[in-house]
Amino acid sequence: MKAKVHVTLKTGVLDPQGKAVQHALHSLGFAEVGEVRQGKFIELETGESDPTKARAAVEEMCKKLLANPVIENYSIEVEG
Repeated sequence: MKAKVHVTLKTGVLDPQGKAVQHALHSLGFAEVGEVRQGKFIELETGESDPTKARAAVEEMCKKLLANPVIENYSIEVEG
């Protein structure tokens, strides 16, 4: 099964990379761009055939490595 994980910073956590992107976009003439928040997208093959077990495994991966639950939120999509 394939899993897609979206990781984003929690609201209120400073995002210096997002600020840098916002500044660069303004410099390129996109003055209408407001706040920019940057995150991560991770796609992985689980090797699991049961969607429930695949989601549980990816959830554990997020907690242990893929995301920092103190400052980041994440969402998981599992596809057959």
